[in-house]
Amino acid sequence: MDLHVIWFGLLGALLAGYAVLDGFDLGVGILHPLAKTDEERRIFVNAIGPLWDGNEVWLVTFGGALFAMFPEAYATVFSGFYLAFMLLLFGLIFRAVSLEFRGKIHSPRWRRFWDWSFFASSTVATVIFGVAVGNAIKGIPLDERGVYTGGFFDLLQPYPVLIGLLAVAVFAMHGSMFLHLKTEGEVNERLGPWLWHTWGVFLVLYLLATMYTLIAIPRATANLERAPWLAAVMVVNVIAIANIPRAIFRGRYGQAFLSSTATIVCMVLLFGMALFPNLVTASNDPALSWTIVNAASSEKTMKIGLLIVAIGMPFILAYTSVIYWTFRGKVVLDEHAY
Repeated sequence: MDLHVIWFGLLGALLAGYAVLDGFDLGVGILHPLAKTDEERRIFVNAIGPLWDGNEVWLVTFGGALFAMFPEAYATVFSGFYLAFMLLLFGLIFRAVSLEFRGKIHSPRWRRFWDWSFFASSTVATVIFGVAVGNAIKGIPLDERGVYTGGFFDLLQPYPVLIGLLAVAVFAMHGSMFLHLKTEGEVNERLGPWLWHTWGVFLVLYLLATMYTLIAIPRATANLERAPWLAAVMVVNVIAIANIPRAIFRGRYGQAFLSSTATIVCMVLLFGMALFPNLVTASNDPALSWTIVNAASSEKTMKIGLLIVAIGMPFILAYTSVIYWTFRGKVVLDEHAY
């Protein structure tokens, strides 16, 4: 298979891994205000406390791979969206600081500040991720050198904002299911209705986004016409979404979480299907788009990159597996907890 296609697929795999793993972390932050007491807020934080930093490795690896394998696309995205990326960076930093700082001082006012910082940073970061995906599908104006010619507020058009809201909904749903698996007692019972609420909001926004995409961006389905087998991803996506309420109703919450995971993976695959072979689509002139060919590094660089992936990826997977196995089970607050 062509090296360009392989690396496009690897970027998709890294993005899917990040969306699934850090998605429930961000979802817990979005749902954080639902906790009524300080003990419940500590339970929310400790549900993701041992996991969140390892989950972000997938995002860092994605950025590094994009820089090494498709430097032209990396340059366009990171220079054109500089302010958006700074906001995203501050969001991720404040989320980490909020988790680490809230328990350092036993003051209600101090903890309240970091609780709202945790919520705000998680929500803002999620919206920015969604807006980025929306603009990638819709396309952005580029000049002959591949430089973004718009401004920051040009990124906040209706379609990207809708995808941003969809990202908040899907991560909130994913996070609520993760919290339900990690908690017990009264807080677990109160989370039950929120499984339904978050799924309902997600379903409405998903249907709106799907209709908007099909009507306003018909090229998003062009690859489906050239490769009809890609319809299988859409079928799996629909089945996964439909299985979530079925699993919740029957009390199979682990199955609901797996269905939520499958939904996110399928959505990333559909995003890649809509984008391919572009990495950055030029809305003003398709010929100016950065593709997996004209934005790529040399063939030798790509081959060396594959060797690095073959060596390094097993370590990432092993680390992730060990961490999740070590901290499996319900959250227990002790003297070492946040």
